[in-house]
Amino acid sequence: MTDKMNLTDAEWREKLTPEQYHVLREKGTERAFTGEYDKNKQAGEYHCAACGQLVFESEDKYDSGSGWPSFTAPADGEAVEEHRDASHGMIRTEVVCGKCESHLGHVFPDGPGENGLRYCINSAALDFEPED
Repeated sequence: MTDKMNLTDAEWREKLTPEQYHVLREKGTERAFTGEYDKNKQAGEYHCAACGQLVFESEDKYDSGSGWPSFTAPADGEAVEEHRDASHGMIRTEVVCGKCESHLGHVFPDGPGENGLRYCINSAALDFEPED
């Protein structure tokens, strides 16, 4: 079981850039095709920008054409959590970090692969660590 990370709002604001804070803590979304990792094809690991937990791996990343980094699966069973999101007049499934519960993006049932899922994740919610 992953140990949860809890910081005050002031601590999050100090730790994150304004864009990261908006996405990770206020459940914001960056504009499509503007994120740093949308077209990244390097091998490596994607970590939560808020707490550093490994959340996705490059081997599960693909170009969905949506304008956001897309993955077919999280790194492992505790990397992320999923919650019902009824905001903006629609029902979606929100994806949050399993350790700090920061907003990463959403998951949709229109992806390739065995599970048919597309984890649509904000670049601002991620830190990429290239493979050596």
